[in-house]
Amino acid sequence: MREPIYKVEKYKDIKDMLKKSGEKYGDRTAYFLKTEENNFKEITHKQFRDEINYLGTKLIDMGLKNKRIAVIGENCYEWGVSYLAVVTGTGIVVPLDKSLPENEIRSLIERSEVEAIFYTDKYDEIMEKIKLENNTKLKFFISMSNEENKNDIYSTKVLKEEGKELLENGDKRFIDATIDANSMGIMLFTSGTTAMSKAVMLSHNNIVSNLFDITSVIKLVPEDKMLSFLPLHHTFESTVGFLYPISCGCSIYFCEGIRHIGENIKEYNISAMISVPALFEGMFKQVKRTIQKQGKWEKVQKGIKISRFLLKFGIDIRQKIFKEIHEAIGPNLRLLVAGGAAMDPETEQAFNDLGFCLYQGYGLTETSPVVAAEDDKFRKVGSIGKAFPSLDVKIESPNEDGIGELMVKGPTVMLGYYENSEATKEVIEKDGYFHTGDLAKIDKEGYIFITGRKKFVIVLKNGKNIFPEELEVLVNKIDGVKESFVYGKPEDDGDYKICVKIVYDKETMKEKFKAEDEKTIKEILWNEVKRINKQMPAYKYIRDLIITDKELIKTTTQKIKRFEEIKTVL
Repeated sequence: MREPIYKVEKYKDIKDMLKKSGEKYGDRTAYFLKTEENNFKEITHKQFRDEINYLGTKLIDMGLKNKRIAVIGENCYEWGVSYLAVVTGTGIVVPLDKSLPENEIRSLIERSEVEAIFYTDKYDEIMEKIKLENNTKLKFFISMSNEENKNDIYSTKVLKEEGKELLENGDKRFIDATIDANSMGIMLFTSGTTAMSKAVMLSHNNIVSNLFDITSVIKLVPEDKMLSFLPLHHTFESTVGFLYPISCGCSIYFCEGIRHIGENIKEYNISAMISVPALFEGMFKQVKRTIQKQGKWEKVQKGIKISRFLLKFGIDIRQKIFKEIHEAIGPNLRLLVAGGAAMDPETEQAFNDLGFCLYQGYGLTETSPVVAAEDDKFRKVGSIGKAFPSLDVKIESPNEDGIGELMVKGPTVMLGYYENSEATKEVIEKDGYFHTGDLAKIDKEGYIFITGRKKFVIVLKNGKNIFPEELEVLVNKIDGVKESFVYGKPEDDGDYKICVKIVYDKETMKEKFKAEDEKTIKEILWNEVKRINKQMPAYKYIRDLIITDKELIKTTTQKIKRFEEIKTVL
């Protein structure tokens, strides 16, 4: 089992984490909130925790003790306050995906049986309809945007003010609330349509066990400034990008949108962030393109060779010789964590060669979420690192290459799927091992290599397995390719023809290849795909290609919705 690198405290529950970390870091800034005047409002860790206590006190006063309460909206300060005011003494929090259409939001509200909901002004119209129709258990509609209560719509601002008064008058029901760390505290819906999505039951013990593991192998310091970019309803951002920096006394800034991510990193002096591999791969492509335009790529390659040699002797000159690149990306950016999909090993290696610390991690909603991650001690490019200290992993039914389904056991594994014992039995064995649904292999040193999602594997007539993700990594390296989707097209003989759908970048195709019409673009890309084919055994050959300049259908965490995408190509 992997040993922790850093000695850290294990919390009893999330409430305990807030209390103890608040005592350590109360005077430090927890949030920098950008104002309309482009100034920053600073909120200390103490103020943040005080506002959680005020809101939680008022929620109990409203009769919401032990009730289910949903939170939906863009990443914002009030989202964090609302989430923690529910989960640390009031009831069960139900974070909802902010990108869902109206019918799916309604469905999840009904399925989760929430009695109150926090939301931003983007959802005003939907909530008004739900309130008028009165077909759910919802009793309280709480706006995270409104400054005051209006027409039976409550305001978090007003509720906090009222809660503060209650607390000052001796109401300690929230402050003194005890937490059952082993019962459901968080209900999270997996991605997919509402008919397919399952409600994952997570406990406080699940979350604080994952926080212990993360903190014991990856080091954040109170001076770190974290950029919140991925949606907060997603457990990767919630645990790693929100609760983790809060527990370490760090500061959080909110990204103003994907188009602003580069300028936000520099403007806010961001030192740490988490995201999906696609974002980091896009950042590297842009940097490489800029360096090549300047005619400095060969110089950079020479610098990398020199710095690699010196690193063998413990001499690190990367930030000095690549200072210009650091200034372009983010002068203070030191820690990047990628998760949610496979990372191109070349991109990971490139970031680290240039002096940026990029770790690849892996996890699922059902495991709270992180199962494994790289760190300074345990790193092997192409792997997801080793399993976290509190977890046991194994490969079920490995083939001749050692590839089989990754199984996980430990305190971060979910309690089960809400009101779905059959689905729970399908994924959690009697001995406690959880079926991740991902195919992987583990080398002799314990490094885990994910090869693909079990349900997406294309099984050919000859018994060979094709992992779409493996081929997509190769295709995505082609200049002018934004993203790709590999799929199997059924043939009359019962076999599959391996095909790829490529999303191309108009600007790059025009600039680099002088190609503007689709026929020429397709011909250029097909020639590049054929070069990839030559590197692989014949059964893996991509035999057909379609192109588009329209983005693939994806989840809010930028995973391809493969079952929806396949309908567009078959």
